[in-house]
Amino acid sequence: MALNPDFIGRMYPASEPYLVGREKIREFATALGDRNPVYFDVEAANGFGYADLIAPPTFVISLTLKASSSVVHDPELGLDYSRVVHAEQQFSYTRPIMAGDELVVRTSIDNVRTVAGNDMLTTKAIIATVAGEQVATATSVLVSRGADA
Repeated sequence: MALNPDFIGRMYPASEPYLVGREKIREFATALGDRNPVYFDVEAANGFGYADLIAPPTFVISLTLKASSSVVHDPELGLDYSRVVHAEQQFSYTRPIMAGDELVVRTSIDNVRTVAGNDMLTTKAIIATVAGEQVATATSVLVSRGADA
């Protein structure tokens, strides 16, 4: 079943607030194998002008992945998640994510198209503080393989 292009522009409810903790930042950086001291040592982060530890650039995926479930599991959209592969991911930042940030994610459908019998779904997630300061944007492209793929 083809995805409905009428879903372009559909906004989903904001996620629950997520409090970014120092240990989560350290754990994420450790999992990446990135030993940059701004991810581990508050004094090192202060030395670079940050008030606290900053998160690695891909840390935002831990927030956006959960928030995107409202899109991919929307029964009205009709996406067969068992046929989905992740095609593309892009992050852009207004500023780094920092320990102590309390963030919410608001996800929308940016585009729906069919290419060679496969549905392509582009989502955009706006990551902001609970006070409304936009911190980052994540754009993701998912491909739902057609029945013949």
